[in-house]
Amino acid sequence: MKLFSWNIHKGIGGVDRRYNLQRIIDVIQAESPDIVCLQEVDRGAKRSRLHDQPHLLAEALGLPHLLYQLNVKLSVGGYGNLILSRWPFRTHHHIALKLSWRKHRGAQLAVIDMPGHPIHVVNWHLGLAEHERVWQTTHLLTHRLFLESAHLPTAIIGDTNDWRNRLEKGPFRDAEFSHVTHPASRFRSFPGWAPLGALDKLFIRGPITIDRCHMIRTRLSSRASDHLPLVAELSLGERVSKPS
Repeated sequence: MKLFSWNIHKGIGGVDRRYNLQRIIDVIQAESPDIVCLQEVDRGAKRSRLHDQPHLLAEALGLPHLLYQLNVKLSVGGYGNLILSRWPFRTHHHIALKLSWRKHRGAQLAVIDMPGHPIHVVNWHLGLAEHERVWQTTHLLTHRLFLESAHLPTAIIGDTNDWRNRLEKGPFRDAEFSHVTHPASRFRSFPGWAPLGALDKLFIRGPITIDRCHMIRTRLSSRASDHLPLVAELSLGERVSKPS
């Protein structure tokens, strides 16, 4: 199974600042993923031509099962997180991760019926302050809706904004998660045209084998958004945490 994650920056290029959703589609299609987790996906916003990006992406990628979470409302439309899947959702939930006066953030929780075994996938986008991210992670990992499916193989993926890689040694260690996207030097994702920070991360728990995990560094991916995409090939079985 191939799991794909990307902060698509509403389809606006990080270098040329042009809106072009087709570039996003082309990068994702080249990987043929089974589950796609996206952040900063517009729906009905002026800057993206009032496009319904969740449905446009689902149709273009041929991934029929769609779950959208609107996090930030604009004067017209808004943006948020999106999960697209080749397989149906057994259950799904949205959790708000807003702390005090800071920007609305969120996490999507989905149990996906992979052939032979379900997998619990979380797609999220965390805040800019370190104490905010620690609170958001702890809030997720202790939330009753997360705990409902905590017995299943679990993958948590998305834009963490964790510049200093602090989360793996805090809440995730306490919850016995393994950090797949390390060392940081091999998983730099932001800014896309000259990556310095490893912000887009994958954590796993349970019998998940990671066969390969890497950033997609191509000319197109570096121009299509301000982040690089993350892709992981995994299967359910004995856990291996040595991405190549």
